[in-house]
Amino acid sequence: MTKVRRYTLKTPARPAKQYRVKYQEELNSEQLEVVHAGEGPMLVIAGAGSGKTRALTYRVSRLIEDGVDPSEILLLTFTNKASREMLSRVEELVTIDTRRIWGGTFHSMGNRLLRRYAEPLGYRSNFTILDDEDAKEMMESAISSLGIKTLEKRFPKGDVLLDIYSFVINTRTPLELHLEQNFPHFAMYRDEMVNVFRRYKERKRDANAMDFDDLLVNWKLILDDHPELSKGLKRKFRYILVDEYQDTNRIQAEIVDGMASVRRNLMVVGDDAQSIYSFRGASFENILTFPLRFPDARIYKLEVNYRSTRQILELANHSIANNRFQFRKELRAVRGDGPDPAVVGVDDVFEQATFIAQRILELRDEGEKLGDIAVLYRSHYQSLELQMELTRRLIPYEIRSGVRFFEQAHIKDVLSYLKIVTNTRDELAWKRVLKLYPKVGEKTAAEVWSHISASPNPLDRFLSSPPPQGRGVAQSINNLKDILRVIGNESMKHNPSESIRVIVERGYADYARAKFANAQARLDDLEQLSQYALRYEDVDQFLNEVALANPLAGEDVAVVGPEDEKIVLSSVHQAKGLEWRIVFVIGLAEGRFPSARALRVPGGIVRFEPKQLHPAFEVPLLASAESGGAGEYAGEVARAPLSDGEIREIVIPGEEEERRLFYVAITRAKQELYLVYPVMARDRGGMDILMEPSRFIRELPGDSFEKWVIGSE
Repeated sequence: MTKVRRYTLKTPARPAKQYRVKYQEELNSEQLEVVHAGEGPMLVIAGAGSGKTRALTYRVSRLIEDGVDPSEILLLTFTNKASREMLSRVEELVTIDTRRIWGGTFHSMGNRLLRRYAEPLGYRSNFTILDDEDAKEMMESAISSLGIKTLEKRFPKGDVLLDIYSFVINTRTPLELHLEQNFPHFAMYRDEMVNVFRRYKERKRDANAMDFDDLLVNWKLILDDHPELSKGLKRKFRYILVDEYQDTNRIQAEIVDGMASVRRNLMVVGDDAQSIYSFRGASFENILTFPLRFPDARIYKLEVNYRSTRQILELANHSIANNRFQFRKELRAVRGDGPDPAVVGVDDVFEQATFIAQRILELRDEGEKLGDIAVLYRSHYQSLELQMELTRRLIPYEIRSGVRFFEQAHIKDVLSYLKIVTNTRDELAWKRVLKLYPKVGEKTAAEVWSHISASPNPLDRFLSSPPPQGRGVAQSINNLKDILRVIGNESMKHNPSESIRVIVERGYADYARAKFANAQARLDDLEQLSQYALRYEDVDQFLNEVALANPLAGEDVAVVGPEDEKIVLSSVHQAKGLEWRIVFVIGLAEGRFPSARALRVPGGIVRFEPKQLHPAFEVPLLASAESGGAGEYAGEVARAPLSDGEIREIVIPGEEEERRLFYVAITRAKQELYLVYPVMARDRGGMDILMEPSRFIRELPGDSFEKWVIGSE
């Protein structure tokens, strides 16, 4: 009998992929897992100081090294600066031209897409983007055109109305509910508001202009109401990555979900524990419910912290553990040990200021740099006494504020000239520029616009028409014509820097000197604007970048003392994303931090259906802390059976966002942390009242900090 021997052919092992970037050496194990994760939806919970930007950047690099076409990658960030830094790093890693990657803020990507798809929406591709001030003027114009007697009744002003409109648009909150919760004194004007909003939209379309909200609304409109365009758009991007996902609002989350609905290769990165911008319309529920909207999503956590000492992180972990609605995580320190955080009780805000000023001087004597020290607070008013004390002791400081360089009047005036030659139908730009000239007021500006707006090209009509008659008006109009002829020249349209100089030298400098007390400082700003514009090859590109500038381009800061070294005073909201070696958190009294008003407002409402499950959950949405459930979240949910189709709501307490704000404050510190609370305050009648330390201090275990007792010599 013949012997038979079975011989198996083995598939040869594929050689390990050879990458240009040394991922194993440059990433920790948590980051590496995220970077090399396969396809499908992913939620990356990135703790404070855990290197989320590094993980995002290296994932983009790895995708490109694996052969993904850069033009099929969409990277959404919250600042253009963040996008530029990430793409610049990618370019260094894999040496490709990253301009093919679609990277930028939601608004800048919306602008880029809508330039291609404007026509089906009823716009031309050269639409103007309205900044906040332009939008306010157009809203006030809509109010006026409806004959609403704003002086006879307490109807909201344009900027307030614009704020209401924007919040409703971005959060998908019904107008009635928003008025009821936040503007009850305006509820009686609901119908008039609706009419104003309708007129506002009509005027924007007539002017071929979009405000910032439209860049998102119209993007969403393409996805929802234009099937053919939507189909191509949803297939366009093979991979979508979103940074700071906890800060997205409702419409941004809907856009992301829609864009990822076909290919489903979506990675969102954020930290639910740092969701602190609900007052701006950010929706905490977006990150909380991501696994419900993508049941096959894999959840990753970055918990290795490169910023703070072990003692600071242990205190932070203890604090945030008191929030019920969250993804549980434990930050772990790389830096090692440092001094225990200090909890400091003081008599009042004056002793608080004295303590901080004295301690800052001691730290400087110990070799610390003033620039490595920050004082953070819940609200700006809490820094008043400290500012006075720092001034008395000649300690230099800087106050962070939100005034933007491009929102200053003189900058907007000059940019309006440029808007006229790029979008000749920009009514707001025309009227703003016209009113800069002697003898031209609101009435004359309106008459000029009425005369030229009927023409297909208002600029040509303006340049060829005789000026209005009237003493001084003709000369003013002729002066404006001279400038517009020069900057409207084809060669000048490719030289925004020189255009700005022409505007200033041919009249605006004289206007500034007559109008502003600090004229020279404003003219210096305009010279800097001209220098800034040198990097752009055409006026249209320059204006788009200016309109979309998200980070502060030039902060209006108050500086006392030497310019080269100063401590920072900042609200916690404005300090997010920053870090200092030494941080003082002040005003930690109950009702101050947490804010009494914030405690009265729900921190969010999560709605879900009973059959919405995720493999990580034992019960719908949230695992019960009492039941010992193994879910990603801890929280409260009734376990009673629900009928099919029934919707359940969970209201998140406002206290939880305030605790997240506290968590953000303490995780800004790298080496030393001081938590300061005054025990006395003055009421409106001038009487001293006793205050409790903040609940965020009272709930900390005693072994997580060192208590400092203040005495006098």
